[in-house]
Amino acid sequence: MPILTKRTRLALAGAAAAVLAAGAPAAYATLDTERAQPQPSAVTSSAEAAAARGQAYVETRLFFGTERPDGGPDVTDRQFMAFIDRHVTPSFPSGLTVQDGRGQWRDAGGTIERERSYELMLLYPVTEARAHDRQIERIRDAYERAYAQESVARLDEPTRADF
Repeated sequence: MPILTKRTRLALAGAAAAVLAAGAPAAYATLDTERAQPQPSAVTSSAEAAAARGQAYVETRLFFGTERPDGGPDVTDRQFMAFIDRHVTPSFPSGLTVQDGRGQWRDAGGTIERERSYELMLLYPVTEARAHDRQIERIRDAYERAYAQESVARLDEPTRADF
């Protein structure tokens, strides 16, 4: 074992004390519960504020295919918009959104069908959900009958809306 001089031992002891002293504030900082608590960020506060904004609504999306399984001609843009004017707008005069789409689904015979489609988005207050449910089902039934469709898909989700 090497023999350490008094001067070497003092130097090593001083260096060790300096290392311990330098590390102590960091160690104590991680144990300090007041300072260790995460502070709310502006992003979190903004997201929470946005979530609280608006009223409780239901978003209903309907998906309309355009190919007719009976072999008839595809539903045209003009026919679809006439359908919207006649069957949807009277029940939802405050507004709606129609988007063009491409979709696929498996028909009753097991064939995967790919076709041009439309997505209709409706927003309405939760308090009106029961009344609108009947109206939406009438819209689905009317489209299925008018254009020989097997079905019109429906998706309902709770949301918040602010206008």
